[in-house]
Amino acid sequence: MSDNHDPIRLLAVRETPLSLDEVYAAVGDDAAGGTAIFVGTVRDHDGGKSVAALEYSCHPSAEQEMRRIAAKVVADYPVRALAAVHRVGRLEITDAAVIVAVSCPHRAEAFAAARKLIDDLKHEVPIWKHQVFSDGEEEWVGAGSC
Repeated sequence: MSDNHDPIRLLAVRETPLSLDEVYAAVGDDAAGGTAIFVGTVRDHDGGKSVAALEYSCHPSAEQEMRRIAAKVVADYPVRALAAVHRVGRLEITDAAVIVAVSCPHRAEAFAAARKLIDDLKHEVPIWKHQVFSDGEEEWVGAGSC
């Protein structure tokens, strides 16, 4: 594969269920020796309380911020291919909320780049989480800088 390709293959914020197969296919690259994938799922508890569901919402700039972060990861690591998708709307327990994948020439680079990608997405992209607890209580958890 030529070295003048765009390694940012898939970036999206969606209301529909996320596909691990789609993300994995997006980061396929003949020059990659390692692919690291992270899937963030909705768990049934937080802070000692039982969670019934999560509702994610985002600012209209969310995908633009994802692209900014992805470009920085590509600049800082030997990324062959990168993908990130985040879901918004109501998610049930075990649903995938976010999937990121990075392919690099070697596994250590792929792990490091994927970790940087998910950490920065979580802290900088304006996506907010509304937790609905089993006892009826609700709580907003902010993510992103907006």
